[in-house]
Amino acid sequence: MKRRILGTAVAILSGLTLFACGGKKEEAKTEAPANAQEKTDEKDTSAAEKTEASSDGLVYWSMWEATEPQGQVLKEAVEAFTAETGIPVDVQFKGRTGIREGLQPALDAGTNIDLFDEDIDRVNKTWGDYLLDLEELAKANDYEKTANAGLINACREVGGGTLKSIPYQPNVFAMFYNQEIFDKAGVTEVPKTWEELDAACAKIKEAGFTPITSDDAYILSNFGYHLSRINGYEKASEIVKEGKWDDPSVLEVAKAYEDFAKKGYFSEQIASNVWPAGQNQELALGTAAIYLNGSWLPNEVKDITGEDFSWGCFSYPAVKGGKDGVEASNYGAQVFAINKKSKKAEDAFKLIQFFTKGKFDEKLSQESLGIPADSDNKDWPKQLANVRPVMEELKTRYPWAASAEDNVDMTPILKENFMKLCGGSITAEEFVANLKK
Repeated sequence: MKRRILGTAVAILSGLTLFACGGKKEEAKTEAPANAQEKTDEKDTSAAEKTEASSDGLVYWSMWEATEPQGQVLKEAVEAFTAETGIPVDVQFKGRTGIREGLQPALDAGTNIDLFDEDIDRVNKTWGDYLLDLEELAKANDYEKTANAGLINACREVGGGTLKSIPYQPNVFAMFYNQEIFDKAGVTEVPKTWEELDAACAKIKEAGFTPITSDDAYILSNFGYHLSRINGYEKASEIVKEGKWDDPSVLEVAKAYEDFAKKGYFSEQIASNVWPAGQNQELALGTAAIYLNGSWLPNEVKDITGEDFSWGCFSYPAVKGGKDGVEASNYGAQVFAINKKSKKAEDAFKLIQFFTKGKFDEKLSQESLGIPADSDNKDWPKQLANVRPVMEELKTRYPWAASAEDNVDMTPILKENFMKLCGGSITAEEFVANLKK
């Protein structure tokens, strides 16, 4: 199996004591929220008019809403950038839906857009044909001096060996948990194997809590991670893409989750939870202990949990005889990219650098409870303190959902049946049979 090794953990986190990221695959993102609060996206009804009206300055299409913490910091940064440089910037806050549905048609139509952002995989894979090569601009501005080497390497990897995007707001996908519940249940060490997770869940259930919950937006990642733990990502992806449901590892995954369902480890609502029900009503309110999600989760639920919620984090456990272990995860970042047809690429890169370095990178980290992108910004939000040891171990990068959403035609079918499996209404054998129908 060809593993994507981005060096040792130290190399991945070069220039930082620790630092990492996570990315999402295109088909996954149409199903799941972005790496931040996925709220109802506001449509900009006059986008084309506003974009064309900004021909003397930069035009930036943003994945954020103006009301989100990220959008608020971006707005402040843009105003400061214009005041300092004299370069006007027209920011179009598109939201996730707006940019995913509208950017490519706009670029195809020749709309004046200088730069845009979204997640690392979507930008480089879905919109790769529209991207400007940033190698020379990065070199001329000595950008990599304080950039995270692992993130830059990841951008080059998904960019086909060329730097076509600049990362910010790194993220990682892992098991997030309520430390207070672990303490009450007597779980003193984070599980590193499936057997250890089984034992921890038994204690948590005995203590009167729901061990694991999820939502429709994220639940398939559990299937993908387990399948990739057994096979490694490449083979797992092949199984999903080519519909090789008779592969023994598919039933092995199903058996593992059937077992947990029979033991009562999953939320009673897991088969019907629509995002964000599980994360908001169960995890954030303290009735469920564990949720496989991204490092954006503490920010999404901070208004519910308050500042005193004690967050824990551990990598998806290793499985017996598997090819991958806790050193493998989906990590990445949101990224900025410049339209290859932009006539203001140098100014666009100046704006990117202004936002991803120094003051505003630090402010974004604190306001959005996110990980800083500038290696000189060493203070992380306290809610992410336990993410650091997870990131230190990372050597292998999984794409979004670790294979589970690599076949867009199968995603709804796989999701429906996996939710039923976790809810206990079908057996492992029925799960596999349903995938083959």
